[in-house]
Amino acid sequence: MKKRIIIGLICVVIFLGVLGLLLGFRKDNDKSLTKVKLAEVTHSSFYSPLYVALEKGYFKENGIDLELILTPGADKVSAAVLSGDVEIGFAGAESAIYVYKQDESDYLTLFAGLTKRDGQFIVSRKKIKDFKLEDLYNKEILVGRSTGMPALNFLNALKKNNIDTDKINVNTAVEFSALSGSFIGGVGDFVNLFEPNATALVKQGYGSVVASVGMLSGEVPYTAFYARKSYIKDNEDIIKKFTDAINKGIKYTMDNDADVVAKDIIGQFPDTSVKDLTEMIKRYKEYDCWLSNPYISEGLFTNLEDFLIDFDLLDEYVPYEDLVNNFYE
Repeated sequence: MKKRIIIGLICVVIFLGVLGLLLGFRKDNDKSLTKVKLAEVTHSSFYSPLYVALEKGYFKENGIDLELILTPGADKVSAAVLSGDVEIGFAGAESAIYVYKQDESDYLTLFAGLTKRDGQFIVSRKKIKDFKLEDLYNKEILVGRSTGMPALNFLNALKKNNIDTDKINVNTAVEFSALSGSFIGGVGDFVNLFEPNATALVKQGYGSVVASVGMLSGEVPYTAFYARKSYIKDNEDIIKKFTDAINKGIKYTMDNDADVVAKDIIGQFPDTSVKDLTEMIKRYKEYDCWLSNPYISEGLFTNLEDFLIDFDLLDEYVPYEDLVNNFYE
């Protein structure tokens, strides 16, 4: 009996010792991770590959401890990067162009892309059968800040479809983060929203989705990752590993069914059901919204500059090689 007790105590000691070693290793391993803060313009299933990379541990596998910081508005994202509050920004690529044109010496450089189409949906207060863009005539639609990608790409979509914008009350006075609340409060006949906000609005009985903006417009570097030029120069290894994690996230999202992806990232959307999230991801896949890899092509970048020039927000083309430094290999 005494012998059994001694053997049992020895086993416990050995177990605790091994456990201590494992915990110590894990602690040391965590210390080896480089902390990187990322300001994201909005938290949407439109960015599923990013959340896949986070939830599947691709960043940690590459030595990065990534912290997401919700920063509504591309102008606020770029300001956070320029001030050094965060290392990386994730927003519309146009924000990097705006900073470059302000003669900022340590300007923002795009190093990886994620989306190539608009991820917004047009939500109507009233149900409309067989919606046409002409149904917007003499109506008010909320689109967010006038110089932001959501508003600009929507206006570009209208132009591409020969719609007279003078016949539409395009409301750019409401902040991007306040679009849903303003619409619920009775402002506007239509509103452009990303998921999961569009579905949430429909489920609450405030409207119905009538169209995808992405299917009405062309391809552009809609949302991309950028950092200060100096940060990229001094941290090429981190940027390369970050880009690799994003690429893995894109590949996983593309290679797996929407329900599998939804279950993987549901923790990012606690107020959304797996069923609804699955449908959102399925739609974004169907509409071909994501790049097949993080490479931002010159053609894609030029498409963006084209409509910035059309809307008098850019007086000349900016050098692609200055603003884009692809780290995808």
